[in-house]
Amino acid sequence: QVQLVESGGGSVQAGGSLRLSCAASGRTFSTDAMGWFRQAPGKELDFVATISWGGGNTYYADSVKGRFTISRDNAKNTVYLQMNSLRPEDTAVYYCAGRNAVRATSLYARAAEYRTWGQGTQVTVSS
Repeated sequence: QVQLVESGGGSVQAGGSLRLSCAASGRTFSTDAMGWFRQAPGKELDFVATISWGGGNTYYADSVKGRFTISRDNAKNTVYLQMNSLRPEDTAVYYCAGRNAVRATSLYARAAEYRTWGQGTQVTVSS
């Protein structure tokens, strides 16, 4: 069982940047597709970004496309979310998630497709 721990959240002004990290431990991480999701207060869990286990394929929610970048370092068992040009509407608890992938290029954008979740990290963007 892979365990995931997020870090890097915090408070930032609009237009600023943050980089979230998600460290994996346990069984092999390198064949897991990974994703980032977020949940704002009183709202549903939303998809943010996903990356294939090979790292060559990514997919983003329209709301973050061009501002956020997902990446991974399989040697460090870590996936990252670089967030630039942050907006107040990006305020949420951010969760990373993982699942064993069918293929090296597989991407998963639905929360129900993931088996393993981190505890979340708060991101607050002030105007």
